[in-house]
Amino acid sequence: MSNEIEKVTVIGSGCAGLTAALYTARAQLKPVVLTGAMPGGLLTTTSVVENFPGWPEGIDGTELMIKLQQQAERFGAEVRFGSEVEAVDFSQRPFKMVVDGEEMFTQTLIIASGAGHRHLGLESEKKLDKKGVTYCATCDGALPMFRDQPLVVVGGGDSACEEATYLTRFARKVYLVHRRNELRASKVMAARALNHEKIEPVWDSEITEILGESEDKVMGVRLKNNKTNDESVIDCAGVFIAIGHVPNTQIFQGQIDMDEEGYIIRKKNSQTSVEGVFVSGDCSDKVYRQAITAAGMGCAAAIEAERLLASENQ
Repeated sequence: MSNEIEKVTVIGSGCAGLTAALYTARAQLKPVVLTGAMPGGLLTTTSVVENFPGWPEGIDGTELMIKLQQQAERFGAEVRFGSEVEAVDFSQRPFKMVVDGEEMFTQTLIIASGAGHRHLGLESEKKLDKKGVTYCATCDGALPMFRDQPLVVVGGGDSACEEATYLTRFARKVYLVHRRNELRASKVMAARALNHEKIEPVWDSEITEILGESEDKVMGVRLKNNKTNDESVIDCAGVFIAIGHVPNTQIFQGQIDMDEEGYIIRKKNSQTSVEGVFVSGDCSDKVYRQAITAAGMGCAAAIEAERLLASENQ
């Protein structure tokens, strides 16, 4: 990687990052997009996206991201697949980053690094990861180990309901375990899950242990009822965890203002505490967390980066 100074660099290639790339590319700023280890972001783990405008029949999440990428590339965006940002220095412009072990410089930066899956934090969860514990039904639900087996989904939001509903295609039965006595998902998603004959809700309960370490595969879960403290066991072949996300912002610690949960704080519009660094998408949004709002934020960040560079005659 050369020491050429880029005008715009985008960290992340989800809806926010690729929309930012599209707008800055159309402004002839030749943005560079660093995809990280997961090109396309979490939306690529969604089988059918039904709420993105313009797709009345829905669209596969991966297909949508490929189309956004192609659209940005059409106008001159450069997408560097697999490129990981290892460190940043925001003390002066141009900003310095370490990408795949080499230095890279940029006049403006749009952070669209998204968020990752939140874990239960159990030792058994860690030991049985990829051995029946998973965080993506659309990625793993069709695996032979899960077919015609009872499965557990943990969570109460839209993602959990979508995962549970999707798994009914393969599972014999799906237990939807939630720590409260009602779902926080949208009415449409909740009704779809609760009215499905294969889905059984398990209310007011949390997993205290995932069973199967000695067998080296998931055999069941141990539950504790939050109201009665009673314990029970559900036999299952897989545990699909859908309890939210953690912002992918660790590398920016100490360089930029964040809240206590690690979400980047927007000072004004898309601007951060560092002039020239903008933010968009799920790494700064814990309210909406939708593909369309991420895209809108990517657009806003791109326009602000363009205006800053124009004011500096760059």
